[in-house]
Amino acid sequence: MKNAAFPYPAAIFNLDGVLIDTAVHHYAAWSRLAQNLGFDFSYEQHEELRGLSRMASLERILEWGGIYLTEAEKLHMSDVKNNWYLESITQVTPANVLPGVIDFLKELKSAGIKLALSSSSKSARQVLASAALTSFFDAIVDGQSIRKSIPDPECFLLAAKALDVEPGQCVVFEDSFLGIKAALFGGFTVVGIGRKDYLKEAHGVLPDFNDVSMENLASILSESVSYSFSLQR
Repeated sequence: MKNAAFPYPAAIFNLDGVLIDTAVHHYAAWSRLAQNLGFDFSYEQHEELRGLSRMASLERILEWGGIYLTEAEKLHMSDVKNNWYLESITQVTPANVLPGVIDFLKELKSAGIKLALSSSSKSARQVLASAALTSFFDAIVDGQSIRKSIPDPECFLLAAKALDVEPGQCVVFEDSFLGIKAALFGGFTVVGIGRKDYLKEAHGVLPDFNDVSMENLASILSESVSYSFSLQR
Protein backbone atom coordinates (compact mmCIF):
# COMPACT_ATOMS: atom_id res chain seq x y z
CA MET A 1 0.00 0.00 0.00
CA LYS A 2 1.37 3.41 -0.96
CA ASN A 3 2.09 5.80 1.87
CA ALA A 4 1.21 9.36 0.93
CA ALA A 5 3.14 10.68 3.94
CA PHE A 6 6.43 9.57 2.36
CA PRO A 7 7.24 12.16 -0.33
CA TYR A 8 10.14 10.38 -2.06
CA PRO A 9 9.56 8.31 -5.19
CA ALA A 10 13.08 6.86 -4.99
CA ALA A 11 15.67 5.67 -2.49
CA ILE A 12 19.38 4.97 -2.92
CA PHE A 13 21.29 2.66 -0.59
CA ASN A 14 24.97 2.21 0.01
CA LEU A 15 25.96 -1.41 0.58
CA ASP A 16 28.63 -1.93 3.23
CA GLY A 17 27.47 -0.87 6.66
CA VAL A 18 23.96 -0.05 5.45
CA LEU A 19 22.48 -3.26 4.05
CA ILE A 20 25.14 -5.75 5.05
CA ASP A 21 28.31 -5.46 7.10
CA THR A 22 31.25 -6.76 5.10
CA ALA A 23 33.72 -4.53 6.97
CA VAL A 24 35.30 -7.52 8.71
CA HIS A 25 36.13 -9.05 5.32
CA HIS A 26 37.61 -5.82 3.97
CA TYR A 27 39.65 -5.34 7.13
CA ALA A 28 41.04 -8.87 7.03
CA ALA A 29 42.18 -8.41 3.42
CA TRP A 30 43.72 -4.97 3.98
CA SER A 31 45.41 -6.11 7.18
CA ARG A 32 46.91 -9.10 5.40
CA LEU A 33 48.21 -6.81 2.66
CA ALA A 34 49.74 -4.39 5.18
CA GLN A 35 51.47 -7.23 7.00
CA ASN A 36 52.90 -8.50 3.73
CA LEU A 37 54.30 -4.99 3.18
CA GLY A 38 55.86 -5.00 6.65
CA PHE A 39 53.56 -2.91 8.85
CA ASP A 40 50.45 -3.22 11.02
CA PHE A 41 47.05 -1.82 10.10
CA SER A 42 44.55 -1.16 12.91
CA TYR A 43 40.79 -1.48 12.83
CA GLU A 44 40.56 2.19 13.85
CA GLN A 45 42.49 3.10 10.71
CA HIS A 46 40.17 0.88 8.70
CA GLU A 47 37.18 2.84 9.97
CA GLU A 48 38.67 5.94 8.35
CA LEU A 49 38.41 4.24 4.95
CA ARG A 50 34.61 4.05 5.03
CA GLY A 51 33.17 5.11 1.70
CA LEU A 52 36.51 5.29 -0.12
CA SER A 53 37.19 3.36 -3.31
CA ARG A 54 39.64 0.45 -3.25
CA MET A 55 42.43 2.49 -4.85
CA ALA A 56 41.83 5.50 -2.59
CA SER A 57 41.93 3.14 0.41
CA LEU A 58 45.19 1.63 -0.80
CA GLU A 59 46.71 5.10 -1.19
CA ARG A 60 45.79 5.97 2.40
CA ILE A 61 47.15 2.68 3.76
CA LEU A 62 50.45 3.06 1.91
CA GLU A 63 50.74 6.57 3.31
CA TRP A 64 50.24 5.26 6.85
CA GLY A 65 52.86 2.57 6.25
CA GLY A 66 55.34 4.93 4.66
CA ILE A 67 55.43 2.71 1.58
CA TYR A 68 56.07 3.93 -1.97
CA LEU A 69 54.80 1.84 -4.88
CA THR A 70 54.71 2.51 -8.59
CA GLU A 71 51.31 2.79 -10.27
CA ALA A 72 51.74 -0.72 -11.70
CA GLU A 73 52.56 -2.08 -8.24
CA LYS A 74 49.53 -0.32 -6.77
CA LEU A 75 47.26 -1.89 -9.37
CA HIS A 76 48.75 -5.30 -8.59
CA MET A 77 48.35 -4.87 -4.83
CA SER A 78 44.78 -3.66 -5.33
CA ASP A 79 43.99 -6.83 -7.27
CA VAL A 80 45.70 -9.00 -4.65
CA LYS A 81 43.61 -7.42 -1.88
CA ASN A 82 40.42 -7.83 -3.90
CA ASN A 83 41.11 -11.51 -4.58
CA TRP A 84 41.54 -12.13 -0.85
CA TYR A 85 38.31 -10.21 -0.21
CA LEU A 86 36.41 -12.17 -2.85
CA GLU A 87 37.57 -15.43 -1.31
CA SER A 88 36.24 -14.36 2.08
CA ILE A 89 32.84 -13.06 0.95
CA THR A 90 31.92 -16.47 -0.43
CA GLN A 91 30.86 -16.98 3.19
CA VAL A 92 28.25 -14.19 2.95
CA THR A 93 24.65 -15.44 3.14
CA PRO A 94 21.21 -13.86 3.65
CA ALA A 95 21.83 -14.30 7.40
CA ASN A 96 24.45 -11.54 7.16
CA VAL A 97 21.92 -8.88 6.09
CA LEU A 98 21.68 -6.27 8.82
CA PRO A 99 18.62 -6.25 11.14
CA GLY A 100 15.46 -4.61 9.81
CA VAL A 101 16.78 -4.21 6.26
CA ILE A 102 14.57 -6.83 4.57
CA ASP A 103 11.35 -5.56 6.14
CA PHE A 104 12.13 -1.96 5.17
CA LEU A 105 13.05 -2.88 1.59
CA LYS A 106 9.84 -4.88 1.28
CA GLU A 107 7.78 -1.93 2.52
CA LEU A 108 9.42 0.43 0.03
CA LYS A 109 8.93 -1.99 -2.88
CA SER A 110 5.28 -2.61 -2.01
CA ALA A 111 4.74 1.17 -1.98
CA GLY A 112 6.16 1.50 -5.48
CA ILE A 113 9.35 3.29 -4.43
CA LYS A 114 12.18 2.93 -6.97
CA LEU A 115 15.32 1.50 -5.37
CA ALA A 116 18.96 1.75 -6.38
CA LEU A 117 22.19 0.51 -4.91
CA SER A 118 25.22 2.82 -5.06
CA SER A 119 28.54 1.35 -3.99
CA SER A 120 32.16 2.05 -4.83
CA SER A 121 32.87 -1.67 -4.51
CA LYS A 122 33.48 -3.55 -7.76
CA SER A 123 32.23 -6.65 -5.93
CA ALA A 124 28.87 -5.14 -4.96
CA ARG A 125 26.82 -7.30 -7.32
CA GLN A 126 28.42 -10.47 -6.01
CA VAL A 127 27.74 -9.49 -2.40
CA LEU A 128 24.12 -8.59 -3.24
CA ALA A 129 23.62 -11.95 -4.92
CA SER A 130 25.17 -13.86 -2.02
CA ALA A 131 22.89 -12.02 0.40
CA ALA A 132 19.82 -12.60 -1.84
CA LEU A 133 19.13 -8.86 -2.13
CA THR A 134 19.48 -8.30 -5.88
CA SER A 135 15.77 -8.57 -6.67
CA PHE A 136 14.95 -5.54 -4.53
CA PHE A 137 16.86 -3.11 -6.74
CA ASP A 138 15.78 -1.43 -9.96
CA ALA A 139 19.31 -0.15 -10.62
CA ILE A 140 22.81 -0.98 -9.41
CA VAL A 141 25.73 1.43 -9.65
CA ASP A 142 29.04 -0.07 -8.54
CA GLY A 143 32.77 0.43 -8.81
CA GLN A 144 32.72 -0.75 -12.42
CA SER A 145 30.92 2.41 -13.52
CA ILE A 146 32.01 4.99 -10.94
CA ARG A 147 35.00 7.10 -11.97
CA LYS A 148 35.13 9.71 -9.19
CA SER A 149 35.57 8.97 -5.48
CA ILE A 150 33.43 10.52 -2.77
CA PRO A 151 32.92 13.23 -1.66
CA ASP A 152 32.24 13.74 -5.38
CA PRO A 153 28.51 12.94 -5.77
CA GLU A 154 28.93 11.00 -9.03
CA CYS A 155 27.96 7.64 -7.49
CA PHE A 156 24.60 8.98 -6.33
CA LEU A 157 23.95 11.08 -9.43
CA LEU A 158 24.46 8.00 -11.60
CA ALA A 159 22.00 6.06 -9.44
CA ALA A 160 19.37 8.82 -9.68
CA LYS A 161 19.84 8.96 -13.45
CA ALA A 162 19.42 5.18 -13.67
CA LEU A 163 16.12 5.50 -11.78
CA ASP A 164 15.09 8.45 -13.99
CA VAL A 165 14.52 10.79 -11.05
CA GLU A 166 16.03 14.08 -9.90
CA PRO A 167 18.37 14.13 -6.86
CA GLY A 168 15.80 16.10 -4.86
CA GLN A 169 13.35 13.22 -5.26
CA CYS A 170 15.69 10.69 -3.67
CA VAL A 171 16.57 9.81 -0.12
CA VAL A 172 20.07 8.37 0.26
CA PHE A 173 21.04 5.94 3.03
CA GLU A 174 24.73 6.16 3.95
CA ASP A 175 26.97 5.08 6.83
CA SER A 176 30.09 7.13 6.10
CA PHE A 177 30.90 10.79 6.74
CA LEU A 178 32.31 11.24 3.23
CA GLY A 179 29.32 9.47 1.68
CA ILE A 180 26.95 11.84 3.44
CA LYS A 181 28.94 14.85 2.23
CA ALA A 182 28.81 13.48 -1.33
CA ALA A 183 25.04 13.03 -1.20
CA LEU A 184 24.55 16.52 0.23
CA PHE A 185 26.77 17.99 -2.51
CA GLY A 186 24.57 16.23 -5.05
CA GLY A 187 21.35 17.74 -3.69
CA PHE A 188 19.93 14.60 -2.08
CA THR A 189 18.09 14.12 1.19
CA VAL A 190 20.40 12.00 3.34
CA VAL A 191 19.81 9.53 6.15
CA GLY A 192 22.84 8.40 8.11
CA ILE A 193 22.98 4.82 9.39
CA GLY A 194 25.12 4.59 12.50
CA ARG A 195 26.31 7.00 15.18
CA LYS A 196 24.67 10.41 15.32
CA ASP A 197 27.86 12.17 16.47
CA TYR A 198 29.74 10.83 13.42
CA LEU A 199 26.94 11.41 10.89
CA LYS A 200 25.52 14.67 12.26
CA GLU A 201 25.50 16.43 8.86
CA ALA A 202 22.78 14.07 7.59
CA HIS A 203 19.16 15.24 7.56
CA GLY A 204 18.35 12.35 9.88
CA VAL A 205 20.29 9.54 11.58
CA LEU A 206 19.16 6.02 12.45
CA PRO A 207 21.25 3.52 14.44
CA ASP A 208 19.97 0.76 12.15
CA PHE A 209 16.78 -0.28 10.34
CA ASN A 210 15.15 -2.00 13.31
CA ASP A 211 11.51 -0.88 13.58
CA VAL A 212 11.99 1.69 10.78
CA SER A 213 8.97 2.41 8.57
CA MET A 214 8.25 4.88 5.79
CA GLU A 215 5.93 6.75 8.13
CA ASN A 216 8.33 7.24 11.03
CA LEU A 217 11.22 8.03 8.66
CA ALA A 218 9.13 10.74 6.97
CA SER A 219 8.38 12.15 10.43
CA ILE A 220 12.09 12.30 11.29
CA LEU A 221 13.00 13.98 8.00
CA SER A 222 10.13 16.47 8.10
CA GLU A 223 11.92 18.24 10.94
CA SER A 224 14.97 19.07 8.82
CA VAL A 225 13.90 18.93 5.17
CA SER A 226 11.65 21.31 3.27
CA TYR A 227 9.92 19.24 0.63
CA SER A 228 10.02 21.08 -2.68
CA PHE A 229 8.10 18.68 -4.85
CA SER A 230 4.71 17.05 -4.80
CA LEU A 231 4.31 13.32 -4.72
CA GLN A 232 3.54 11.86 -8.14
CA ARG A 233 3.11 8.13 -8.18
